[in-house]
Amino acid sequence: MHFFSIAHVMGILLVVIGSSMAFPIACSFYYQENDLYPLLHSALFTLGVGLPVQWLFRKNSELNIKDGFFIAVTGWIVVSAFSALPFMLHGSIPSFTDAFFEMISGYTTTGATILTDIEAVPHGLLFWRSQTHLLGGMGFLTLAIIFLPHGMGGLRLFRAESSPGQVITKEKFKPRNRDTMVRLWWIYIGLNLLQIILLCLGGMPLFDSLCTAFGTVSTSGYSPKNASIGAYNSAYIDWITTLFMFFGGLSFVLIYQVVKGDIKALKINTELRWYIGFLLFFCGAVALILWTNDTYTNIMDALRYGTFQVMSLLTTTGFGTADYEQWPQSAQMLLYIVCFIGACAGSTTSGIKVVHYVIICKYMYTTIRKMFFQPMAVVSIRLNGRTIDDDIVNLALCYFIINIFMVLIGGFVMTLTDNLDFGSAMSAVIASLMNIGPGFGAVGPSHNFAFISDIGKWFLSWNMLVGRLEMFSALVIFYPSFWKK
Repeated sequence: MHFFSIAHVMGILLVVIGSSMAFPIACSFYYQENDLYPLLHSALFTLGVGLPVQWLFRKNSELNIKDGFFIAVTGWIVVSAFSALPFMLHGSIPSFTDAFFEMISGYTTTGATILTDIEAVPHGLLFWRSQTHLLGGMGFLTLAIIFLPHGMGGLRLFRAESSPGQVITKEKFKPRNRDTMVRLWWIYIGLNLLQIILLCLGGMPLFDSLCTAFGTVSTSGYSPKNASIGAYNSAYIDWITTLFMFFGGLSFVLIYQVVKGDIKALKINTELRWYIGFLLFFCGAVALILWTNDTYTNIMDALRYGTFQVMSLLTTTGFGTADYEQWPQSAQMLLYIVCFIGACAGSTTSGIKVVHYVIICKYMYTTIRKMFFQPMAVVSIRLNGRTIDDDIVNLALCYFIINIFMVLIGGFVMTLTDNLDFGSAMSAVIASLMNIGPGFGAVGPSHNFAFISDIGKWFLSWNMLVGRLEMFSALVIFYPSFWKK
């Protein structure tokens, strides 16, 4: 591996993180609270490490795919560790384990928290907490690519952080990596700005609008309120947030194509049709259950709360407007299923992703068709109007199986480390691995992760990273052959 080149990228990441602390510093200065100096000192220290490293190792070689995988894994860890400094220096989260958990949960867009009273935290730190969503939603390595010199292998770095779903859909953008990242970030920032404006028009304070938008488009879930979105008790805010969670679950390449006027891309996109189909089915079913069981006597209220929660969990956002553990068991079961789906490949969401279910379902259909009805037929699996290779089908099957194994093994580990009941242990792993945030049982919407042991928090932090990198990039470093020349 090219360790000088790796160090150069790490330096860039720290410079980006240190510089981005300017916004929460300005926020702290405006509100005149006691988090100004912790933020300022953390920014100076991060820049004091990042700038020399970036400058000393500026003469570097091109990154190869092995370097990309190594940076994709260690970069998230290093950035989360440095980002924990403001909370530790301020004392709102004095434990490094807890502060690291909070930060990697933010960057990986998980939204699981250890804070028992979010509203007691100063505004500057709350802004920094939510800003981790903004930076992590698109994958902060994409920011590093923007600042990399041409010819350093930015495409390999991007592939190391990309999802298997993007490989499956074969989505293409611009030939130059830097142009690709800039355009993706413009779309991402544009959606954030639009939501901020709409939330402000609905009566939400500007600070809350910023934090909420950061957690919505990135499908992350940190809110400046203890009761999450439910604290505002506004149907308008609920529906606006639901809409932008939907946008966050779309492929950003698809959004870019539509912005350019390529409406045909919408018509041929198989994953989009399935994504909308999943949403219509689960939102309708949950709303109907809530209404018929008199959880909400008004059909519009049932639709509002049911749709919001389905959208929140399916897009792995994790916002809440109600304690869904008080809902009928049938509605909770549907929400539990939704946690395993995820949205579209190439979006800010995590989870298994719709495209894998598309391929698996089509694979099962063609297999049964050949086995029982047309044994001599040559049946192909098509996606977006194109026939996909057998290797792609195998990739989708492998990815699904690994996710299930990770949930089962992780649930067992959590019962050992924290003596959790079976349901809570499984839910904690699902909430972390799928980057959802809240789960069921002891980690449900009315609880948090503060009671988890340090060992359990580190294990769940690793699951967040594995889920954000979508398995393969995080697990490949454990192959002995990875470290061989």
